[in-house]
Amino acid sequence: MSTGSVAPRVAPARGTSIDDLLARVQGGHRPDVDETEQLLHAPLDELFRVAGALRDDGLALAGRPGVLTYSRKVFVPLTTLCRDRCHYCVFVDTPGQLNLLRKPTYMSPEQVLTIVRQGQALGCKEALLTLGDRPEERWPEARAWLEEHGFASTIDYVAHIARLITAETGMLVHANPGVMHPDELSTLRPVSPSMGMMLETTSRRLYEEPGQVHYGSPDKDPDLRLRVIDDAGAAGIPFTTGILVGIGEAVRDRAESLIALRDLDDRHGHVQEVIVQNFRAKPRTAMQGAPDADMHEYLATVAVARLVFGPDMRIQVPPNLSDPRELGALIAAGIDDWGGVSPLTADHVNPERPWPQIDDLAAQTAAHGYTLRERLTAHPEFVQDAAHWIDPALHAPVRALADAAGLAADVIPRAVPVVPRTVPEVPRAVPEGGSGTSGGPDADLPSSVRPSSSAHHAASSGTAGSGTTSSGAASSDPGVKRLAERAASDPLALDDADWTRLLRTTGAELDTLAATADDARRYTVGEPITLVQNRNLTSTGFRRAGRVAAGEFDLDDAAAIAADAADLGATEICIQGSLRPDEDPSGYLDLVRAVKRGAPGIHVHAYRPADVRDLADRGGLGLDGALAAMREAGVDTVPGTGVKILSERVRALVAPGDLEIDRWVEAITAAHRAGFRSTSVLFYGHVETAEERVAHLRRLREIQTETRGFAEFVPIPLPGGDVPLVAGRAPVDEHRAMVAVSRLLLSGSIAHVQIPWTRVGRDTAAVLLRSGGDDLGGTLYDGRVLPDTGIEQGLELPVAAAERLARSLMRPFRQRTTDYRVAPA
Repeated sequence: MSTGSVAPRVAPARGTSIDDLLARVQGGHRPDVDETEQLLHAPLDELFRVAGALRDDGLALAGRPGVLTYSRKVFVPLTTLCRDRCHYCVFVDTPGQLNLLRKPTYMSPEQVLTIVRQGQALGCKEALLTLGDRPEERWPEARAWLEEHGFASTIDYVAHIARLITAETGMLVHANPGVMHPDELSTLRPVSPSMGMMLETTSRRLYEEPGQVHYGSPDKDPDLRLRVIDDAGAAGIPFTTGILVGIGEAVRDRAESLIALRDLDDRHGHVQEVIVQNFRAKPRTAMQGAPDADMHEYLATVAVARLVFGPDMRIQVPPNLSDPRELGALIAAGIDDWGGVSPLTADHVNPERPWPQIDDLAAQTAAHGYTLRERLTAHPEFVQDAAHWIDPALHAPVRALADAAGLAADVIPRAVPVVPRTVPEVPRAVPEGGSGTSGGPDADLPSSVRPSSSAHHAASSGTAGSGTTSSGAASSDPGVKRLAERAASDPLALDDADWTRLLRTTGAELDTLAATADDARRYTVGEPITLVQNRNLTSTGFRRAGRVAAGEFDLDDAAAIAADAADLGATEICIQGSLRPDEDPSGYLDLVRAVKRGAPGIHVHAYRPADVRDLADRGGLGLDGALAAMREAGVDTVPGTGVKILSERVRALVAPGDLEIDRWVEAITAAHRAGFRSTSVLFYGHVETAEERVAHLRRLREIQTETRGFAEFVPIPLPGGDVPLVAGRAPVDEHRAMVAVSRLLLSGSIAHVQIPWTRVGRDTAAVLLRSGGDDLGGTLYDGRVLPDTGIEQGLELPVAAAERLARSLMRPFRQRTTDYRVAPA
């Protein structure tokens, strides 16, 4: 969007060298296609110098010097059906795949609101609706679903969902439904203050030539996509678009694509941001063997996008598609926006690339001299000129979330009615027995955004128009179904009796509970099943004087074990267990240093609260001093183990030698405050009651609210316990209920639920991954150096075996780091 210009400069005379061209661009010259292609071959340092200066000029002109922006969002994959066949996409499914995955044809209104309300509680202000292009034109199943629920088209349903989100939560919708006609753009404008569609590329070769990435995808016709962007400008819609780098396009194609987008913005001034996105190869696609976008070419394209569009355009890159170490180079290349980042939901289009933590992104931004600020889905310039760019129906919702500068205010969204425009009533067909013009809360809405009576029923009850849950579970007591849905939508709204009832479900009710929990998993952390390559080292076996028995090791052994583990592919060494009383407590620190010496880049996940207390007390360091010493020695994260359940009654009966509950809580909280993230656990199946399980989960959630330090939760059956909450309930059902309730009660708080495959076996682990679980923990390599020194020795889960398990569930597999980042290649 053009909002002004930098101070006039005297442009040098036209020359032929890159230096001359860059000088002219910095002086205000707008490069043409030939010049843009020339710039794409220029040295990066020269491009960065000019692009960075233009970006800084633009931020100063906008009144926010040194401020980079992002939008705090939830990602809503409304349907994964699509009529296109892009060769790099893992987002889409076929109807057959949906059945096998137990996924709905379209997310129901209740499923959408379940996720959006959790995002609302976390301060998200944007709901990104992403879906496939016009699935009803390829798939009869999509057409049947829409007709059954009273919607004329997918766009019609998008409009209903968008209005519902803002009315129920106050959040603003960014609609990204693909190719739209002018009347569809007009339908969405009153419910979505901004919209988007990537141009991707102007290359007709990639669209027309068999075997190329867009061949067979009618909505990827470059001329059609340019027309949609043009129509959006004519309709006065703030629009997000951009290009993909590395999908087979030529450098000339990149130049032509950037100039084509600039020409459209010149015509209407509606392009609010240009995304420059790098291709990342994905498994199970035709392009799975293609190389990722070349980083040098990607950085050059980012910088040249800045040079083409000048200081006033927002240039965006997705932070999750680059290594954290590369974010500084992207800032240097002239970007000023990171796009939407979610504290709750996965990037469902790029499921193998988790979002960075927002605090981490802010720290990275600050490390390069800039401040990170939250914006709304519509950029500040458009928010401040709402009379022109925002439909009157959305003025109140936008105003409720914006500060004086048009950025996001520091508020939690609240429900704000979307005032409809006054337009002529247009009747529309609805299923027999329904009426699209009857009275009720939507009677005054334009027909394009008013749901039929059946859709109203779905919105209020969460049903999908049949006697099954959205995931295919059998019908059950509607009270349990409603209770499970309430649990998914607002965990804190249930009392202990409600959660106890869910923990005790059996039969069809348990099927419903597990399906609801699995939906909550699917629409938050996404489909990937994750695993970290690691090895355990039991520090109780440490002997500074040298090993004399099986299971023992000294410092040299620890270094050799770490080196061997790294050579096997491990990225983590997990160390836990209190040292023997006759070992000096400095051994805790020396052991970490030895591991780092043997494998300098390995992640050390070390020391339970009880171990930290031992170092603090016997070492005379105090709790804070012990944690600081651990950080200095090289500890990266800590295990949140060493407690069975947060109940003194249970501790006295089952594990009187464990750390007292209050001291455990104090230690784990101190670790979080010292900057360590940790795991969390619950051991069940012994003397504990259902109420004590619920109290434990609530206490973990309270700690998480205070510290945000838990990375995962692991519900672990206590060895030898096997005491079910419901007499006669099968062990697998005991585990299903525990995993499902854990997912629901901790949803929006602790993101990942890990399945302890060492305790339940691989077959049961697969069942639990369909009950709300998303992670398999670690490989637990025994290694070739002293293989008997680790906890759970003799149990290994090789990466290939984990991949096969994920494949059997038709879910993607991803290797992760300890803190749930993408594992290094």
